[in-house]
Amino acid sequence: MTTAAVAVSAQRRGMSPFVRYFVADYFRNPVNLIVLVLVPAVFVLVAAGTIAQAMELLGRGLEPAAKVETATAGWSAGFLSGIAMYFQIRSARATDRRLVLAGLAPTRLVAARAATGFALAVLVSTVSLLALAARTGIEAPMRVIAATLMFAVIYLAIGAVIGVLVPNPVNGAVVILFVWIIDVFIGQVGETAERITRWFPTHFVARWMVDLPTHHGGRIGDLGAALVWVSAAAIIAGAVLVSSSRVSTTTARTAGQSGTGLRMGLVDLRRNPVLAVLLVAVPIVFVVLAKLTTPARSMTLTLRENGQTVTPSFWFPDVHAGTMTPMAITALSTLAGLFIVVDAAGGDRRLRLAGYRTGALLTARLGVVGVAATAVTAAALAITAMVFDAVQWPGYAAANLLLAATYALVGVILGPLLGRVAGVFVAFLIPFLDLGLAQSLMLRPEPPTWAHALPGYGASRVLFDTGLTTHFDETGPLLIALAWLAGLGILAGLLLIRGTGQRARFGSLS
Repeated sequence: MTTAAVAVSAQRRGMSPFVRYFVADYFRNPVNLIVLVLVPAVFVLVAAGTIAQAMELLGRGLEPAAKVETATAGWSAGFLSGIAMYFQIRSARATDRRLVLAGLAPTRLVAARAATGFALAVLVSTVSLLALAARTGIEAPMRVIAATLMFAVIYLAIGAVIGVLVPNPVNGAVVILFVWIIDVFIGQVGETAERITRWFPTHFVARWMVDLPTHHGGRIGDLGAALVWVSAAAIIAGAVLVSSSRVSTTTARTAGQSGTGLRMGLVDLRRNPVLAVLLVAVPIVFVVLAKLTTPARSMTLTLRENGQTVTPSFWFPDVHAGTMTPMAITALSTLAGLFIVVDAAGGDRRLRLAGYRTGALLTARLGVVGVAATAVTAAALAITAMVFDAVQWPGYAAANLLLAATYALVGVILGPLLGRVAGVFVAFLIPFLDLGLAQSLMLRPEPPTWAHALPGYGASRVLFDTGLTTHFDETGPLLIALAWLAGLGILAGLLLIRGTGQRARFGSLS
């Protein structure tokens, strides 16, 4: 059926056919459905308790800790809804414009997209709530269910607006992460006396969800203020989508690579000014805000010095920023590795058919990934140096670079296996669980046994040792980190070689 025929049919039959088409298109890649179910379940079941512990450590907890665990259902539903809506809007821009040109009313198209997004939001909200019920139970079911859906709707709107305004998928995904981190870790669980917190999108929703009054909701109360945010977000997103449907925009560029490929890949990176801004903005969020929001108190960490286990005391604001740097670096590096290989997959196959050697293509592609990881590390360390003084700067910088290279290769592997949408979900989840929770010395004296099998274990031990002690004592973990780097490099190379010869199993379009 032609685009014009589809548009005429939709005008006659309403928007329900489009909702079915859009949902079917999203789940054309089965991994998308798996990830939408798996990620919120893992986030709530595995990470909720550790997040509550981290919030308490930072002096920004919702007392009791069970309230933080309750809020994780909304946090996971919101983030996943925003990412899902972003890719739904971004990947279908050309098709949507053709449908409007063929006669479909922009308002009807937007309504169909919104209904599709809401269906995805209901799915991730349901999974998050079921995981919460299994973990701690739900004390006030109606309140928690309603608030979780409000989280999802607000982030659907955020994802839709970013989908219109930010065409590059790396930038769009990072912007959503940027908004979500600030919203969750500053806007919702900070002291309600801080006036700035009330201007964050889900501040009132979170406080109402866990029944902690803000006392600044005015006559309409926290629930009323939350509903105002939901309504405003939906109206603004709808207006932006309708307006953009009537205006043609430029399509995304493609990348080409080979011996010239490394240079062309770097040119493509330089053409992305938003990425340069994000290289500064994301480390500021992770590092500088960690410095500014850390409670003023001492804490004891378990480290190795001269072959002995020691427990020195540190002033928490002096060290927290330095331990947050690898979180910024790994998140950006994973996304960079993922999107570099996904965006160039089609061009690489054509170059291979045109006679380019596999080795040259592989060298060029991994070279671009390496440069991106180095740029991410350099930008993050430049910000970190202003608020953290590592004891062994060369070793600390090398450990961060090792983490960047490791997680850039993780991104390279995720791209061909999962595609854009599912790959982004997993790209955020793995470094968060690994470095943010499992390896953190602030949450426990030693990483749990299972954390030793994660990619960040060896390099993170080197990072803590070089950042906080005067002698290097982590030779074993360094060897583990190098083994991870070599193994991931071999696997990434094999996947890239396979991808240049045939279409990846799950494709690169979704």
